[in-house]
Amino acid sequence: MSDSISLAGKTVVVTGAGRGIGRAIAMLMAKHGAAVVVNDIGASLEGEGSDASPARQVADAINAAGGAAVANSDSVASFAGANRIVQCALDHFGRIDCVVNNAGILRDAIFHKMSEEDWDAVINVMLKGAFNMSRHAAAHFRKQNSGAFVHMTSTAGLIGGMGQANYSAAKLGIVALSKAIAIDMAYFNVRSNCVAPVAWTRMTGSIPPKDPAAAKRTERYKQITAEHNAPLVVFLASDAAAGVNGQIFSVRKNEIFLMGQSRPLQRVHRAEGWTPEDCYTHMLPAFKDAFYPATERTNDVFSSDPT
Repeated sequence: MSDSISLAGKTVVVTGAGRGIGRAIAMLMAKHGAAVVVNDIGASLEGEGSDASPARQVADAINAAGGAAVANSDSVASFAGANRIVQCALDHFGRIDCVVNNAGILRDAIFHKMSEEDWDAVINVMLKGAFNMSRHAAAHFRKQNSGAFVHMTSTAGLIGGMGQANYSAAKLGIVALSKAIAIDMAYFNVRSNCVAPVAWTRMTGSIPPKDPAAAKRTERYKQITAEHNAPLVVFLASDAAAGVNGQIFSVRKNEIFLMGQSRPLQRVHRAEGWTPEDCYTHMLPAFKDAFYPATERTNDVFSSDPT
């Protein structure tokens, strides 16, 4: 364990921690001294069913290694359920210092075939779930004048992906939620940051490659484990990250990226104002070269192999 990055005396809640990236984060949090609430409803990738055993197995592994953990299987999609998750931390460990909003489900479909049910299910777990958890924890963070949120976003939202309108909207919404929290809670020394992880997990493994090129990328991405993402999240939960707030990071194997945020790229001005025709003859030529490609996806931006 690093001597400089210690979470001793802190309590961390990790949602969706029964498997994959959430499990890796929970295990490393405990290794660095945190008491951990391992939350996972134990549902399928589509959010159906429940099974308390994944969360319990992770908590048991942490405790067996000499750490401190408790399992919880409440749903983040429920406002009351999220409150119970936060209360679980208080009941067992007396405090809460960090929430990692990692819980998520997939219900992929091409946009014109996406059902209202598939849209609502993903938004409720990911975006509403992040709000629910953050809102309940914020009251305690405010009282103790400290706290940290780490929200798991995705390049599907930051850049784009096919057949994932619900997932992409939720993940980009989480970025806006994180920034709003960072602004609103800065006075209380509460930080809020986002991480877009990359790993070969149960979730990514469920998406079949669409062509030979995608199949080759899949083989390369199988090298990237859930554990590659955990160190940055542990750092962001620690006091060493006191000056890091409102940022967006991405992790890809041994690479860490600081992602851009929306800012003006170009400016045009007409003292006499604008007509639709002026937009065509003056604005469009000035801006066109700076347009982002409409169909650009994550693999177009991150085109090189992970290192």
